[in-house]
Amino acid sequence: MPWYRLCFRMRIWQESLAVSDIRNMSGDSRDIVMNSALYREFLAEREEILRHKWLESEKAGYDIGFERALLDWIVKHRSNWRKSRKQSHS
Repeated sequence: MPWYRLCFRMRIWQESLAVSDIRNMSGDSRDIVMNSALYREFLAEREEILRHKWLESEKAGYDIGFERALLDWIVKHRSNWRKSRKQSHS
């Protein structure tokens, strides 16, 4: 799958699983989502992207924006991050 499709899917995923939306879910549904491995992975990946955004924005001297940071992180860091994460959880 091309990287730009992955970026698009991740953006859609991020928007559909926004933290504020989950807070509005009923108790059982919210617990299922928040305790799922998929959601935990999403949050961990999101934190890495936000950290990357901050670092790259500091280097650039201006806010580079989430989408630029997302694309840059996916191209440069995602595969190694996933490998490292998989090894640490094995």
